[in-house]
Amino acid sequence: MIRTIINIFSIPDLRNKILFTVALLVIYRVGFHIPVPGFDQERVAEIAGQRETDSPIGRAAEYMQMFTGGTLEQSSLFALGIMPYITASIILMLLGEVVPALKKLRQEGQSGQQKIQEYTRYLTVFICLIQSLMFMRLLGGEGLTYPGMHGRALFMGVVGMTAGTVFLMWLGEQIDQYGIGNGISLIIMAGIVARMPWAILTLWQQVDLSIGAPVGAIGPARLLFLVAAFIFVTAGAILITQGQRRIPIQQAKQMRGRRMYGGARHYLPLRVNHGGVMPIIFASSFMIFPPVLLGYLQGIEGLRDSAILDHLVRALGPAAFTYNVLYMLLIFLFSYFWVSVQFQPKDMAKNLRDSGSFIPGLRPGRRTAEYLESVMVRITFYGASFLAIIAVVPSVISYLLEIDWRVTTFLGGTGLLITVSVSLDLVQRIEANLLMRSYEGFTSKGRIRGAR
Repeated sequence: MIRTIINIFSIPDLRNKILFTVALLVIYRVGFHIPVPGFDQERVAEIAGQRETDSPIGRAAEYMQMFTGGTLEQSSLFALGIMPYITASIILMLLGEVVPALKKLRQEGQSGQQKIQEYTRYLTVFICLIQSLMFMRLLGGEGLTYPGMHGRALFMGVVGMTAGTVFLMWLGEQIDQYGIGNGISLIIMAGIVARMPWAILTLWQQVDLSIGAPVGAIGPARLLFLVAAFIFVTAGAILITQGQRRIPIQQAKQMRGRRMYGGARHYLPLRVNHGGVMPIIFASSFMIFPPVLLGYLQGIEGLRDSAILDHLVRALGPAAFTYNVLYMLLIFLFSYFWVSVQFQPKDMAKNLRDSGSFIPGLRPGRRTAEYLESVMVRITFYGASFLAIIAVVPSVISYLLEIDWRVTTFLGGTGLLITVSVSLDLVQRIEANLLMRSYEGFTSKGRIRGAR
């Protein structure tokens, strides 16, 4: 490993890319310490510290902070993070399946992708304006701004947060162009990893290794279980992220002049977890609304004493059995939905036929498309099962061991999957640069490969 690190920094081009990427990520983290003008930061921190983290709105706020890497205890210019850009990309990706004009742009190659990227930037600004207005409404109390600056502080907050997200979007594009690549994902991972020291410190404050430890403290057995669970879940996340179903592809032989071309045999890799973290993101976002709506209904005068409403509130609580079952079912639903949107077996079968390749034993065209679709349906079941299990691990451990759910979030769910997948992609990019220059990779057996 030490030799590999030395090789990395002995290549000027690779060294400059890594240092450039690290420098931009440092700028990203420094930006979270730049407050929005006009707000009393001490008062904002006081109000944020008094909110209920177990309430539906509190859970939604904590979920947003996990991706942005920030905190509601300060009104930062980067408070929205890069998530508005991700939301805009997902919206245009889904619209590309139903809007003919966008679908045509996707088929135009590089020029069409550039046009869609331009539309994504415009939509990002629009989403930033809406989310910053909601954020300002959350912090919009008269006591949170300096005297006489309420209206101007709200205006500067909307403009500043929108500009902050646009700046982060630009940082991601610079990392893609001049850095190691995958800039947007690296920014999201940096925001998640930035909260890990807080989680470790919070957990350590609850640890008591003495014999007469008080009730509720984390003893040696619980601590060892948490460490083992973290290692096990991380290993499972790596396995499912790298997992592939390799379909054998045979290339037809062709005579060109006096020479025979083709006849090579290769593989078509189908990822087991084709949807990545998107099913968990969709399911988590959807499950936020019922508790918030029920909490709003409980505030109505005539419904406060409703036994049915109280039962629904308890059933849809984050630690309730019904909530987690619905959560897992939604993950299955969105896993198949995302695969149906992203995976196009007819186009793949057409491309194979046009390139002179075929799957042994299957006729090119419709039969090949049906086979690819059936294989993807089967392996998606296992990928969705893993996502459903890893998504409820934090809630189960929090309930059984009585640990703050904000700490157990790092044992599973979206944050862990994003960190694992982006880290693997980063390692593979660095390793590809090493192997291209005749250096050894991170392993002595050669390049890191996906699990079959």
